[in-house]
Amino acid sequence: MALLTVTRRLGYKLLPMLSSTSTVHLHSHATSFGFKEVKEEEKAQMVGNVFTNVATTYDLMNDLMSAGLHRLWKDRLVSKLNPFPGMNHLDVAGGTGDVAFRILENINRVRQRGLRNVFEDSLKAETQIYVCDINPKMLNVGKQRAMEKGFGEDGSLVWVEGNAESLSFENDSMDGYTIAFGIRNVTHIEKVLSEAHRVLKRGGRFLCLELSHVDIPVFKDLYDYYSFSIIPSIGELVAGDRESYQYLVESIRRFPSQEKFASMISDAGFQKVEYENLVGGVVAIHSGLKI
Repeated sequence: MALLTVTRRLGYKLLPMLSSTSTVHLHSHATSFGFKEVKEEEKAQMVGNVFTNVATTYDLMNDLMSAGLHRLWKDRLVSKLNPFPGMNHLDVAGGTGDVAFRILENINRVRQRGLRNVFEDSLKAETQIYVCDINPKMLNVGKQRAMEKGFGEDGSLVWVEGNAESLSFENDSMDGYTIAFGIRNVTHIEKVLSEAHRVLKRGGRFLCLELSHVDIPVFKDLYDYYSFSIIPSIGELVAGDRESYQYLVESIRRFPSQEKFASMISDAGFQKVEYENLVGGVVAIHSGLKI
């Protein structure tokens, strides 16, 4: 499948998109779990159960569902971050470590190219990549993978069990913030964005990689068929869990459009908000700066 990209810049605040067909109004104490309406206090537990069920096959399923393209998408995400030795970075919903490992690999390449001066050793000691995830089973998978790959032996990788809506980190403490395939699973997207803005230093970058909305008509029909007919079947075959992957495809359809999500990022206080569509909008990378 060709890797198609489209980039949009948002130099102004977008008006809310008013569409009776794209928005489902829930009462103030309800939220969505896929296509179901559930109580807010129930959603976190339900999502937690999904990821507890799929943790051990999560990375394998990503490979199967995307034909390996998720690796390129994560590489693209990290390339936009431009990691550097000595940075404090927070990767949220990153339990299995895929994004964090890429960040460390990029930092190691910078170091190996000799692009840092004689203070490189002190910068190395100060580099901290925090992997924050609400699900302990996902974190355990990540820790095991880190041990197998030899990552974090210098203390640069820190695993934290925590909620994206109420982070335990101090104000203005992070140089970068990433969240990949996680924000559509939270109960309150606005709280996650507010927390991201709070913990970032001025000049820090917010980056979100998320499954999004296809904007090519014929491709959209094929993508919908693949999503609703094939993905749950793969989940049942490989992970023994059809329902979790049915939730996955439904949650994508309930996630805000690329333009709407960009507007939400701007509303959280971020500047220079932009997004890039990959594979016709199957996924999108949103970016914003705290200035």
